[in-house]
Amino acid sequence: MDFYDILKNRRTVRKFRQEPIPLETLEKIVDTARFCPSAANLQPMRFRIVNDPKTVAEMQPLVKWAAYLAPNGDPAEGEKPTAFILVCVDKEIRPNGTTPDVGGAVQNILLAGAYEGIGTCWMGSIDRKAICKLNDLPERYQLDTVIALGYKGEEPRTVPVENGDIKYYKDENGVLNVPKRSLKDILI
Repeated sequence: MDFYDILKNRRTVRKFRQEPIPLETLEKIVDTARFCPSAANLQPMRFRIVNDPKTVAEMQPLVKWAAYLAPNGDPAEGEKPTAFILVCVDKEIRPNGTTPDVGGAVQNILLAGAYEGIGTCWMGSIDRKAICKLNDLPERYQLDTVIALGYKGEEPRTVPVENGDIKYYKDENGVLNVPKRSLKDILI
């Protein structure tokens, strides 16, 4: 697959096949995050792979899915992710805990997942306290976001923005449509 095709066609996936992703593949995907830009090259990003089926199941109620589609955007039984990646900042390296590094690291993970044929969903509407407790994260790690992963059970598509409406939606065939602004609209 061409690099530009990966960039243009990667979409958030919320329906997954129930086929486990090999740990080696998950580690390979997370490894790409090491190469993102890092402010002052501090490299405070830390990641936890969650792929144990019991823990993955316990994570499900701690994350919220597509607000525009709720509750129809939530994966049904047999469509839930098979793994999660917890995206954390090491507060001993970056005491304020927040960093622009998160965006670069997550984007690398999302693109590597797309290259591997794995669907991803970057999630910020999460129960951080409960997720940290469930995964026994030491206090030095501030949970920023979570990425849900699994082999794709749907193929969302990009459509042009019409009348300024950017809300994603499912069409009459149940296909998720994601409006994207045109190049002309974003160049200033």
